[in-house]
Amino acid sequence: MDVLAVFLLVVIIIIMLNHKGSLNNKIKELEFRIFELKGIIEQLKITRPGAEDVKKAEERAPASVSPPAPVIPQPPVEKPKAHVEAEIKPDPITPPKIERQPEVIEDSQSIINRPIKTRDFGPTKPVEPRLSFFERHPDLEKFIGENLINKIGIAILVLAIGFFVKYAIDNDWIGLVGRVGIGIVCGGILIAVAHALRNSYKAFSSVLVGGGLAVFYFTITLAFQQFHLFNQTTAFIILIVITVFAVLLSLLYDKQELAVIALVGGFASPFMVSNGSANYNGLFIYLLILNTGLLIIAYYKAWRVLNIVSFGFTVIVFSTVLYTLTPPTYHFGFIYASIFYALYFVINIANNVRENKKFIASDFSILLLNTGLYFATGLYLLTMMHDEQYRGLFCICLAVVNLVLSYVLFRNRKVDTNILYLLIGITLTFISLAAPIQLHGNNITIFWASETVLLYWLYLRSGIQLMKYTAVFLWIAMLLSLLMDLFQTYGNYSLSLTIIANKGFITTLFAAASSFLLSALVKKDSTKLQHTNIFTEQLFGVAALVLLFLSGLLEINHQFLNHYPDTNLNILYAMVYTPVFVFIYYTSSPKIQVINFSNYTKFVILFICLIVYLLLTPQYYSLQHLMLETKKPSTSHFMAHWIGAVFIGLLFYRVIRLCQQSLNESLKKVFTWVLSAGVVLFLSFEVSLMSNLIFFSKANSIDQIETVYVKTGLPVLWGLLSFALMWLGMRYRLRVMRVASLTLFSLTLLKLFLFDIKNIPVWGKIAAFFCLGVLLLIVAFMYQRTAKKTIADDEAKKNE
Repeated sequence: MDVLAVFLLVVIIIIMLNHKGSLNNKIKELEFRIFELKGIIEQLKITRPGAEDVKKAEERAPASVSPPAPVIPQPPVEKPKAHVEAEIKPDPITPPKIERQPEVIEDSQSIINRPIKTRDFGPTKPVEPRLSFFERHPDLEKFIGENLINKIGIAILVLAIGFFVKYAIDNDWIGLVGRVGIGIVCGGILIAVAHALRNSYKAFSSVLVGGGLAVFYFTITLAFQQFHLFNQTTAFIILIVITVFAVLLSLLYDKQELAVIALVGGFASPFMVSNGSANYNGLFIYLLILNTGLLIIAYYKAWRVLNIVSFGFTVIVFSTVLYTLTPPTYHFGFIYASIFYALYFVINIANNVRENKKFIASDFSILLLNTGLYFATGLYLLTMMHDEQYRGLFCICLAVVNLVLSYVLFRNRKVDTNILYLLIGITLTFISLAAPIQLHGNNITIFWASETVLLYWLYLRSGIQLMKYTAVFLWIAMLLSLLMDLFQTYGNYSLSLTIIANKGFITTLFAAASSFLLSALVKKDSTKLQHTNIFTEQLFGVAALVLLFLSGLLEINHQFLNHYPDTNLNILYAMVYTPVFVFIYYTSSPKIQVINFSNYTKFVILFICLIVYLLLTPQYYSLQHLMLETKKPSTSHFMAHWIGAVFIGLLFYRVIRLCQQSLNESLKKVFTWVLSAGVVLFLSFEVSLMSNLIFFSKANSIDQIETVYVKTGLPVLWGLLSFALMWLGMRYRLRVMRVASLTLFSLTLLKLFLFDIKNIPVWGKIAAFFCLGVLLLIVAFMYQRTAKKTIADDEAKKNE
């Protein structure tokens, strides 16, 4: 029994050891697989594989519920001994703690469809705001110690040397030469000490150099002005040498502060050695040499402060000298002004072009100021030289110079495009200014009209947006100039002008042609959106049409007011010209794309022309009365009125057609009423004017003729028109016209029985009643025969 118990215990121990060994093997196998999976995931993160790579990775990696795992070589497991001590107890089985690993994505399609981040872009660096003084120098003590004290110290030292030298001079310790020598030695000592400290204390040494240069300038000035040790030429040469030396030191120390000191000393030198004589040529040559040196510095160093200071001093010196020039020296001033203009243009672009840098606000400001001041100086000098006739040429030359410069810079593909736009803008400005400067009156308008078309054409060729905007701006300026020209030309009716061949008509016609061409060019502009393009085309096209119309209208109005004052002939012929013009436009517009507006626009144009014609009817009566009663002007002029009336009739026909083709049903009904009333009024007025002209005599006054016409002729005419409306309404099945016909019949009957039956001759009553009765019978017959079917069809359509 004891043996059996021991045997069972041994078997249990063996089984447990085997189980433990198997469990350890499985744990190691699991750790190995997890390690492998971790490597695959890291590889996925680094390489971002595609769908095929993910699939291969999945085939290598085991899944949670996966096919049989690959055979992994196992470490040798020692077999337990057959006899094991009873007291040996198996170690407790504690599975190792495994950290949670990333899950393996089994679905390769999810990896494929997942967005892949190809590159990590860091967030854009925000533009840092400009720091305040205290933010730039948080340690105020350090700022004072390193930056402020040394500058104050060198200033005090220079003053101390000056006081010492003055004290020595006052006590006659030092002679004249010795005094100058002390100044030179002191300045040299300061510069020598600064040079010795240049590597260890660069900022401090540069301050010492500035103090030494200041001592040099003041010493030489005193030697010339007070002690008269040198003549003017010698002192001037020495100051130039000091300036050159200062420039070399500024380049050596790479400090623009030293260059500024040298520049200030250089500009002050002529005034330090001035003896009161006006040697303008020598002064300008010196300034030219000085600025040439600045150009060399500006080419290698981006010292914008130096450029600004130099430009400011040059402007001050040149302006001071400019107003003291005498007539014989004006041409020298013009030549040197041109040289300085070119020099400062090159100075302010040299470094940026060389280093392919972007231009900043100060660069653009100096360039614009340089150009503007030179332009003003040139105009002033030309005026003072009494050569005003060359001011326009001067303006054009400036435009050409800027155009050439923009082309030269354009050849350098790396140059900042903003400078090109600036130069092109300056070019366009000077070309535009040449007209008002050189030309007068309508010539300015003609010039701007031509320039507008040219600029827009250049924009289409080059794609430079600035040219397009300039063209539009000049077009607006051209219109304003044209208004002033028209006021000056046609404002005074007593001024006699050559018919057609006068500046008012020619200028307006030229402006219209310019707008037509501009509209055609805009149509070719494919860079704009379609709806914007159509709007722009119509804008310029409408303007061109209006200008063309005004060219003839203003000419007719002025000529008849000038030759036939105190009459309405100008209105008569204007209302002949207007319908003729509108009719010609309507018939020719389909062939000219720039004025081929929509049917709605055409309808509005024609309708406005009809309204204006009808509103001016009292003027026609007034003129006719004047012609018939006074014979001044001749009644032959009134024959032109019938030409206008014929074209008005044609326009009524066109408007009616457009109304039927283009308007919707609601608007169509409204305008059918309006147009029917318009036709009735038009024919009523025209027949009245015709009857006045035919029946007027000494025995028949105009009042009598009009009275008979209103009481007798008008009912007959309205009856005929009512019949015509009824016939058209039945023929074209237009219920609105039939209703209008009946309405007009009703008004005619009311007028006839309430107002016209009194005080008219018997023959008038007979004619009116006979005609009206016949028309009513015919209308009734038409209703009996055709209207019943027409009305039924209309009702059926309405129910549908």
